[in-house]
Amino acid sequence: MTTDPTSLPTACFAFPGPLRDRLVAAILDGSKTSTTGLLAEYEQADEPLPQVGSRSAVVDSADRPVAVIEVTGVRVVPLAEVDLAHAVDEGEGHTSVAQWRADHERFWHSPDLRAALGDAAFTVDDTTPVVLERFQLVTE
Repeated sequence: MTTDPTSLPTACFAFPGPLRDRLVAAILDGSKTSTTGLLAEYEQADEPLPQVGSRSAVVDSADRPVAVIEVTGVRVVPLAEVDLAHAVDEGEGHTSVAQWRADHERFWHSPDLRAALGDAAFTVDDTTPVVLERFQLVTE
């Protein structure tokens, strides 16, 4: 399987800027091995869910490929079912699910994400479906 980032689909974490830079740094140092997306984002973009074994090129805020990751697990659950292990493995320093959720809700309720979804009033609750993805950094 290829590790040439120029031949792979891209993996974008957050929007370009400080948050993306922190997330990419956490991937590169190995502390970020999971991520959470809204099922609504996949539906809005008409994109399939990630598949175990698929690889993608992680891009930085300048859209330059900086790493390759491989999906090791995917599950769709209601937001209320996100567990502490997943939250911790996102590599953002969260020590509780409540802290993780508060940070994610700020992002999901941001004007940028609402604009990307085409819904200025978008909001999440305990029943909102989220995509929990696990991945590993490919070093070969």
